[in-house]
Amino acid sequence: MSFLRNLFKAAPTPTAEGAFQPSPLALKLATSPKTDYDGGEYTQPYAGGDKRVLMVCTQEQHMTMANGQKFSTGNHPVEMGLPMLHLLSAGFEIDIITPTGAPVIIEDWAMPHGDEAVMKLYQDYAAAFTKPGSLDDFVANEMAQNTTYCAVFLPGGHGAMLGLPENKSLGKLLRWAHERQLLTLAICHGPAALLAAKDGGSFIYDGYKIAAFPDSVDKQTPMIGYMPGHMPWMFGEKLKQLGMEIINSKADATCCVDRRLISGASPKAANAFGRRAAETLLEDLR
Repeated sequence: MSFLRNLFKAAPTPTAEGAFQPSPLALKLATSPKTDYDGGEYTQPYAGGDKRVLMVCTQEQHMTMANGQKFSTGNHPVEMGLPMLHLLSAGFEIDIITPTGAPVIIEDWAMPHGDEAVMKLYQDYAAAFTKPGSLDDFVANEMAQNTTYCAVFLPGGHGAMLGLPENKSLGKLLRWAHERQLLTLAICHGPAALLAAKDGGSFIYDGYKIAAFPDSVDKQTPMIGYMPGHMPWMFGEKLKQLGMEIINSKADATCCVDRRLISGASPKAANAFGRRAAETLLEDLR
């Protein structure tokens, strides 16, 4: 088996930290040096200057798989980057936070180095990713009085499953946004963070439809070396148990809008998801 994995370059690649990143085969199948970003042109971008988007990122890098091996993950640069480009082009500034203000962890192995727009974005936001705000501090000291945010964005990457689904501050933020009818945006594995909104026996997204990365695909990707083992848990399964319906069965370009929740299925949905989010916010403010 190991001979065949090496022959087809399907063995996960070890990292200096003792973890693993996707195999050469997995990277060839699942990533690309360029994206389908459409340029983000908007005829009437927001010019008010007082409405912003709050993006909640992960600060954790290593997912412990079912076999005990570590997967080097974080937020996916395309699932985060393309929606950011659309929101910025539409006139909305973006504030970045992690649970404690530790640096944002990004899946560098998925970075589309041949995409000028995405690469410039990450250069421009390098300082903000290195020194983000603190979710805990925002919730404790600013959230109740805040009137500037019009959306909360939960970018994807398996890192969204680390430290966010059980985060008490994130749960308070999501329920606050829900009560105030702010837009909530989540893509790929980002919807895992919605689990934080569970409050006792109540879940604000019970009965909602959503597009998200399918559990069935996560179960298959170890075969091509995308991850060094099987997932420790399945976020889609937990969302379904709380009453959500995942509308897609493939890791495709599906987007979903259900009330004030906009979601996307995978990196393939990132451009359409970003445009849908930006257009919805522009419509809200007209």
